[in-house]
Parts: sequence; C-alpha cells; structure tokens
Amino acid sequence: MNRIYLLSLVLIISACAEKTKKEPIAVNYPTTKKVDTVDTYFGTDVKDPYRWLEDDRSTETEAWVKSQNEVTFGYLEQIPFREALKNRLEKLWNYEKLGSPFKEGEYTYYYKNDGLQDQYVVYRQKEGEEAEVFLDPNTFSEDGTTSLMGLSFTKDGTKAAYLISEGGSDWRKGIVIDTKTMEVVEDTLVDIKFSGISWKGNDGFYYSSYDKPDGSELSAKTDQHKLYYHKLGTSQSEDEVIFGATDAEKHRYVGGYTSEDEQYLYITASVSTSGNKLFIKDLSKADNPLLTILDDTESDTYVIDNVGSRQFLVTDREAPNKKIVSVDASDPKPENWADVIPETEHVLTSGTGGGYIFAEYMVDAISQVKQYDYDGRLIRDVELPGVGSASGFGGKNDEKEFYFYFTNYNTPGSSYKFNVETGKYKQYWAPEIDFNPEDYVSNQVFYTSKDGTKVPMIITHKKGVELNGKNPTILYGYGGFNISLTPSFSISNAVWMEQGGIYAVPNLRGGGEYGKKWHVAGTKQQKQNVFDDFIAAAEYLVENNYTSKEYLAIRGGSNGGLLVGATMTQRPDLMQVALPAVGVLDTLRYHTFTAGAGWAYDYGTAEETEEMFQYLKGYSPVHNVEAGVSYPATLVTTGDHDDRVVPAHSFKFAAELQEKQTGTNPTLIRIETNAGHGAGTPVSKTIEQYADIFGFTLFNMGYEELPNKAVLKTFKD
Repeated sequence: MNRIYLLSLVLIISACAEKTKKEPIAVNYPTTKKVDTVDTYFGTDVKDPYRWLEDDRSTETEAWVKSQNEVTFGYLEQIPFREALKNRLEKLWNYEKLGSPFKEGEYTYYYKNDGLQDQYVVYRQKEGEEAEVFLDPNTFSEDGTTSLMGLSFTKDGTKAAYLISEGGSDWRKGIVIDTKTMEVVEDTLVDIKFSGISWKGNDGFYYSSYDKPDGSELSAKTDQHKLYYHKLGTSQSEDEVIFGATDAEKHRYVGGYTSEDEQYLYITASVSTSGNKLFIKDLSKADNPLLTILDDTESDTYVIDNVGSRQFLVTDREAPNKKIVSVDASDPKPENWADVIPETEHVLTSGTGGGYIFAEYMVDAISQVKQYDYDGRLIRDVELPGVGSASGFGGKNDEKEFYFYFTNYNTPGSSYKFNVETGKYKQYWAPEIDFNPEDYVSNQVFYTSKDGTKVPMIITHKKGVELNGKNPTILYGYGGFNISLTPSFSISNAVWMEQGGIYAVPNLRGGGEYGKKWHVAGTKQQKQNVFDDFIAAAEYLVENNYTSKEYLAIRGGSNGGLLVGATMTQRPDLMQVALPAVGVLDTLRYHTFTAGAGWAYDYGTAEETEEMFQYLKGYSPVHNVEAGVSYPATLVTTGDHDDRVVPAHSFKFAAELQEKQTGTNPTLIRIETNAGHGAGTPVSKTIEQYADIFGFTLFNMGYEELPNKAVLKTFKD
C-alpha cells in the first residue's frame, strides 16, 4: 500500500513538473528549395543544393529573406523580456560619448554622440569660441544607415574630403568641401573601396578602388585594386592611375599615403590580408622614379614617419614580433636597413608624435607603452591608468600634446591629454554612465589546449558571482588574420554582465597577440588549432564551474562566425546556444565573392591542392551539418548589404540547419536589411540586435524572466 502511495506521489510530482516546464516556442520554417548543383574537386563531388541563395539580386532570394525574417521576428517577439532588455540597453547606451580631439588648421575637431544618435557627429571649435557642428551624418539619410567612414584634411586644414557608406556597403562615395564655407567644391566621387584619402598639398589626393564588377556589386569578385590620383577641378574620369593598372602591378589590395611633410608617397601592394610589397616615390620632382623597398609579400612592412630622407619603418621581416628600422630613401632596400627599436619577446605596434616614437607592446594581450627618440633611445615607460588597452599614442610632429584612449572590459573608455616632453597626462574626458566598474572584476587565466599549448583568457563578471555551474556565459572568440582581442568596454556586454552573465574572451591562435608565429599557427592546415583552442576554453569554463553546457553560449563575427560554425558542428554537445554573426561559413567558395580571395593566406583555397580541399571540407560549417544531430539553439545574424562576407554564407548555413536539426532547439536567421558587415550600423539597429541576441540566448537557457529584475525599476524613470 505504501509503495502504491509513493508511486502515485511520484507520478503527481512528475506531472506538476511537466506542467511547469517552459514550453519551447513552435517554429514553422519556410521551405527552402533545393537545386541539383554539384562541384567536383579533385574527383570528389560536392553538392551545393542552396547555391541559388548566392544570387543577391533575385526575387527568389529576396522572398526567402522576407519569409525567414517573418519567422525569426515572430519567434523573438514571443520572448517575454525582449522589450525589457531593449529598454535597459537604451538607458545604459544613452550617455555622451566623446572621441579624442585632433587639430586641423585653425580648428580642433572631435567626434561626439549625445547618447542615442545613430551616428557620431563631427564638431569643431576655435580656441575661445563655441563649438559648432562640422558634419552630421545623421542627416545623410532618413533611416540613419548612411555613415561617415573616413575624413581627411589638407595640411593647412582649408579643405577636407570625406567618405560615406550607404547601407553598410564597403563601396564608398567621396565628397570634397571647403572647410571655411562648408561648400562642396567637387562632384561626388564614386566607387571607392578599401581606401583612405591622402592629400598632396591642396591640389588633390590619392585613393584606391576597383573597377565595378560584372554582376552584383555586393557579391561579384573584385581582385585588381588600383591607386588613383584625383586632381581638384577635374572629372573623376580623368583621374590618373598611379599603380595597379598593368598585369605586373595587379594586386588585390593597393594603398597609397603621403608623408606628413608631403615629400614622399608610399605605396603598399598585397595579394592577401597578410604580407605586402612596399614602394616609395619622392614627390619633389614629377619625374622621380618609383623605388622599390620590398618586392615580395613575405612580411608586413609600412613607413611610420620620415626625418628628411631618413625613413622609419615597422616590419616583421626577420622579426615575427615586429621591430622599427630606418633607411635612406635613396636606396631603401632591406640590406640597408638599420635597427632603431629591435624586436622583443612582445608584439609591437607603433605611432609617432611630437618628435618621438611610441612603442606599444602587447603583454598577454595587455598594453605597455614605451617612448623613444628617433635614435632609439628610451625616454620613458609610460605608466598607464590601469591594466587594459591603450590606443592613440601619436599625433603630428609639431604638436607637443596629444590624446590617448584607455579602456578594459569593465571600465568605460576615457581619454587623456599627454605631454610628450614631461610624460605627464591628465584625464581629458570620462563618460558619465549608469554603470559602476567597481562592481565587476576581470581575471586573466591560462588554460591548456588540445595539443598542450597555453592560451590566455580574460573572464569578466560581477563581483561575488557564485561558481556553481549555472551562470549564463558568453564565450566570444575570433582567432584569425593576425587580429588581437584586447580588453575594451562594451555597453552591450555591461548589460549582459548586469544580468549575472559571464563574458569570457580567449586569445586564440590565428590572432596577433603573440606575433607572427601565433598567427601562422592558426592558418591553413593548422586552422583546427583555433577551433581546438575555443573548445578548450569552453571546457575550462565548465570544468571550473563558471558555467555548464545548459548555460553556455558561443559567439563570434566574420572569421569569428566561422569559429562558431565550426565549433558547433564539431561539438554540438558543448553549448546550449550558438551565435554566428556575418560568418565565413562556406569555406569551399568564400574566395569566389568580392575580395574574398585575399583571405587565402589564412584559409587556403579548395582549388590549390587536394589536401587543402579535403582539409577545408573537413571543417566548413555549411558542409558539416548532419541529419539526426541535435544542434544548439542557433541565431545566425547577417546583413543583406554585407559585401565583405556575403550573406549567402549565412543563408546556406541556416538552410542546412533548418533541414537537418533534430529536437526542439530553434535554428533561426536574423537578416538586417540595409546593413552590411557591421561598421557604421546605426545605434538604433545595434540596440535592437543586441536585445534580440541576449533575449534569444537567455530564453534558450531556460529563463522565463530576467535573472536581475532589479534594474527594471529604472525603466520607469
């Protein structure tokens, strides 16, 4: 009798538990048609049933995007705390943000955002006078999607040229103005891409671009970059090609910039995102020849300054962690280089200003700054405001004061006014934000990857967080292209941590944190090292009770989107949520779109060898989604105007997941319209996106309400 009673009690409790368990939101995915498309690589057939989604100009693709967004936003609207997250993000985001000032001609200029403006406004001010608006990108378009993506002044500050991006595209338009009258003085230049603007006196400027491709300007291949000179008062059609027009000069990326004294033109030419040729021309005479500094792409080398004919270069040639050398412009080949600041065990980046060289070193992804003279003598170690990331050490040679910026994961960025002669600085500006850094802590740990390599990771969270394995955690990574992830404050991450979330960032191989060797260790047929490092980071967080599988999300964008896609297909058991953003998800075809072939240094291509093809196919996210596997709840994010990593990557990956997913975890794609790879995205769109990402993440970790509802009271303010 007792046994029957106990069994009945168990059944009642189980029934109650089932009733109270959060029901998943039902998702009815749109039907994605399949086409019989097959590519053959080295005798191996590879099906590509969603190839048709690569056509960004077709009405079919447009209809698919619309139907996917209807399903995705229909799901997101049902998350009970989505609006609360958006409100909190808006409130925390709503503080004045100020960029470091810079002097041009008679004015001091600075970027400023009052709080929730979609784009930063450029202000200027004469000493003793009121500040005035110089450029307001918020007026460039009604929806805030046209952004300012470059601003360059003549040496005397009387003219300026600025670049704009429409809808997040990498294609730019160039506009030239008289800074005194604010009148446009030239017809708008078009079709500028992957370029800055470098003035030569007041006569004209250098810029780079490709010929417009056949087919879609957002996805068609571009591979011959050219450096142009635009002379003011002439039509763009008359612009002179300085470099890149011939077969011998054909490179995927070409850039040109002048020395501060405008005596020299420097030209860089690259076939990929790593390694460049380097050329120099003395502009004092029109018929001076273009001289070669480097005629191979085995190093990353560029000129940072000159003193007369003496040129100062930063290079990783025979110095994986970089060094600074000098050479005379008359004979600038490497055999004539002399060390100014030798290579050290730490990775170097450099700037110049006030007649000095500032060497910034990364020590386990944390900044150290040293000041040298041009003979390589150490002037001082610059004592930074704290442990974190410093930037902006540099300015014009005749200025004895400039501004640098300092931040870390739990400290909002502040600017400091630095005197080059004394080494003293004082805080120029600090944000007034509804966030107390003292409530949070960042710790750096070192964990062991699969092959025994030690990898650093910075873990940030509220003080007093209990390590019970139940903390919602975002593991964010990149791991490629020599890019370093250094500590920096993010409003969105502050909102995440405010909810009791943990934010963890490992410095994976493929990045630049430990120099060229660290980068190369995550490229081509060593790319799996990056995924192994990321997987080991997740395992570390679980093993040390920061979180558990049920409360872990992985996130990354672009190359980091590939990282997330590869990790979730290799180890779907490891995380609850996956958030691949603007990702390189089809590694067999990435090089066929826009300038994607330039990424081959990191990835290799499917055509180069059978071994490379098999390796790429082995981790390509689109090609490794398997039927019958329960994948984590996935929110793929991309922009329909992304012409760097075309959205077809994300489209095809989402279609594969939706077809093959087993279980109830949603696999959704959120496609931002009139948006690109990320730069210049309006603040309003950014806030909405983070509300959706965090809402999706917490909801799929089992939360029916926000963990920290205490902040909700501020919504009524």
